[in-house]
Amino acid sequence: MSEQSKCGFVSIVGRANVGKSTLFNKLLGEQYSVTTHKPHTTRNNIRGVLSLEQCQLILIDTPGVQLSNRRLMHRVMLSNALSSLQEVDVVMMLVEPHVWNREDAYLLEQISQIRCSVLLVINKVDKIKDKSELLPIIEGLKLQHAFDSIVPMSALRDTELTGLTKELCKLSPRSEFLFPRDMKWDRDDAFAIAEIVRGVAMVQLQKELPYVLYTEVETLEFTERLVTVSVIIWVEKDSQKPIVIGKKGARLKSIGGQARVRLERIFRKKVMLSTWVKVKQNWQDQQAIVSQFKY
Repeated sequence: MSEQSKCGFVSIVGRANVGKSTLFNKLLGEQYSVTTHKPHTTRNNIRGVLSLEQCQLILIDTPGVQLSNRRLMHRVMLSNALSSLQEVDVVMMLVEPHVWNREDAYLLEQISQIRCSVLLVINKVDKIKDKSELLPIIEGLKLQHAFDSIVPMSALRDTELTGLTKELCKLSPRSEFLFPRDMKWDRDDAFAIAEIVRGVAMVQLQKELPYVLYTEVETLEFTERLVTVSVIIWVEKDSQKPIVIGKKGARLKSIGGQARVRLERIFRKKVMLSTWVKVKQNWQDQQAIVSQFKY
């Protein structure tokens, strides 16, 4: 490894639904983190590895900051987001243009208490029709904090993220790479499978059941040419089970089919996926379950 090489841990933080997971996936070139238009889709802190020519970035996607929800799961998600601020080299905070609320202010207050570089991303600038509005927005945000860098962009629309990665690498310390170049994230296969099934299910059910789903891999077996896996989709009430299954099993079949296609692309082999729907009453307030999401 060159003496000029760098390696930095980067925490991606922001309030709910500001585009953190979209940016995380765009940087990695694959959908590793679940994204929907609903807030609180990300529950765990997920680490992805982006290896460039002379710089390796360990990206931590975090749950969105929300202060009003008091359910146990959401309190754990807030704890996860804040815990990611510790012992990273760079905090990358995402905001939206023309929006600054109490979650943004609270998060920036937490960031101000730690010692690390802070890069501000003004996301969703594609929504600004008059680009002359952007400069006053940037100047206003500069008054909030002495950011090391400010990058306006659209995580959804931009095809070129070189400017952002250059800024992140500038703020990263000199170091050898900590992970192999071909490694994309630090979670095991079971976690990846559960997240992908949950993501597909949330997208298909976001009008009916946006928050009450969690997924669990029951069995998993790899052979040279085949991945055989069984996944349970948990809901909170008996009345929610038929919604997930759908008429004559059509919805569940569709969820399994879409998830299987994505899994085969990631594992590069045939996947035999079985999905089941089960009920666990009020699981979002059960410590034994929610503790699985702790960072």
